[in-house]
Amino acid sequence: MDRQVQKWGGVVLTAKGAATRQRIVEGMSALVREHGAAATTLDDVRARTTTSKSQIFHYFPGGKEELLLEVARYEADRVLLDQEPYLSALTSWQAWRDWRDQVVRRYREVGVHCPLGVLITELGRKTPAAQALTGQLLEQWQDRLRTGVVSMQEGGHIDPGLDADRIAAWLLAAVQGGVTLLLSTGRVDHLEAALDTSLAMLRGTGVTPRWRDPESDVASMR
Repeated sequence: MDRQVQKWGGVVLTAKGAATRQRIVEGMSALVREHGAAATTLDDVRARTTTSKSQIFHYFPGGKEELLLEVARYEADRVLLDQEPYLSALTSWQAWRDWRDQVVRRYREVGVHCPLGVLITELGRKTPAAQALTGQLLEQWQDRLRTGVVSMQEGGHIDPGLDADRIAAWLLAAVQGGVTLLLSTGRVDHLEAALDTSLAMLRGTGVTPRWRDPESDVASMR
């Protein structure tokens, strides 16, 4: 008897049920990457995952819309997991380089079918809930980058007078901009250039002082 249980949204599932549910989510995710959300049907999901429609509606009573939201959550988790263990340990320039290499390597592997691309082009604007989920992902991502910047400031590697939030936002924009161009061209060289230039500027004197608090600059001139 299958006694192991997991909870999903307050619903208790057996280990077997949780595995079936996850298989449906991953199958739908693969189909969305291959064909797009609009073109993917529940019949496609049923065939891909060897499940029945009754099983799909058992785990996702809201049908396709609810399943797409869960796919968005799954893809959002993958965006961050694909950067680990480096994203959570940005405490040296070598660590930042390792993170950069991991990001470029991962996007080279998955290409236009990357999780971030799925969120941006297919799922992130489908419903307010999916849009909110995408926003939460970007906030978490920026916060982890900010933590890395602060660590480097505390270690004396980055000017402590610079705004860590702005730097993190800049780095996140560099990645997302590079991924957007990847979706258009199928190439990762724009992403590489954006990250390499950003990190070089951050490491050297190219990080502009205008990111300082204007009031503190005025005060220092008095």
